[in-house]
Amino acid sequence: MQSEFVKINSNDYFVRTWGSPENPKILLLHGFPEHSNSWSKIAKYLKNSYYLIAPDQRGFGLSWAPVEEKYYRTSSITKDLKSLIEHYDDNVTVLGHDWGAATAYSLCFNYPKLVNNLIILNGVHPILFQKALLSGGKQTKASRYINFLRKDNAKEVLKENNFQKLIELFSKNMDISWLDEINKKQYITEWSRPGKLETMLNWYKASPILIPNKKNPETSKDLDNKKYDVTCPHLLIWGEKDTALLSESYQGLEEYCKELEIIKFKDADHWLHHQKPEEITTLIHQWLLKKYSNK
Repeated sequence: MQSEFVKINSNDYFVRTWGSPENPKILLLHGFPEHSNSWSKIAKYLKNSYYLIAPDQRGFGLSWAPVEEKYYRTSSITKDLKSLIEHYDDNVTVLGHDWGAATAYSLCFNYPKLVNNLIILNGVHPILFQKALLSGGKQTKASRYINFLRKDNAKEVLKENNFQKLIELFSKNMDISWLDEINKKQYITEWSRPGKLETMLNWYKASPILIPNKKNPETSKDLDNKKYDVTCPHLLIWGEKDTALLSESYQGLEEYCKELEIIKFKDADHWLHHQKPEEITTLIHQWLLKKYSNK
């Protein structure tokens, strides 16, 4: 693994890379509350065949972390990711998880010529996710924690007892046996950087996603479906035990995709890239080989 700071649109992004730059490139986009090194298990199995590029996303780790909420709108973040892709190459395969899936989808919508293939691990298409939330079903209930994360006092609550509340939040009803003491210490180091927990939470605050509740029981929202097609080949890998994102959140995905394949793991949850790195990377490698051989 190598690392460097890359200046993108006058701001510094911390980027980890694995493998040879001569190989096909994969941009790895992490979610909350992770950082670029959360891809290390995946990288172990892919680095010999691909050049892996993993930035600390804006507001996370060592990357640029403006305080203002406005800088965490997906459109703003995606512009920097576009420039990051262009820094390394003209196009890449994009692999996203959690919030990294949101920015991965956004790259496909806004800069389709830069994305050869899209791979998502337990992440959601924004239109389908919003529809699932507005339905008032199980996904609505499962996502109400987002309203808490948008509160001004959320960062103070999550910091208590050496980030115990934050660990409880992302491990609730899910398997985090992969989070050993060494990994846990690394995560806490990243979360403890001055101001970083607040900027990490800005991703939730800046998002236009609506979570209905008793005080705000909206069941409709004007959704523009025309701008949200994925024109490149798309692979969705899903851990079915996920209690934060449920299977209803991707129902109808084929309507937005030119070429889609969905592979499910019955014995994995939201953190499937930590739980089953070897199995997942085998699937990714086999899927990409088919795509490259068809060109």
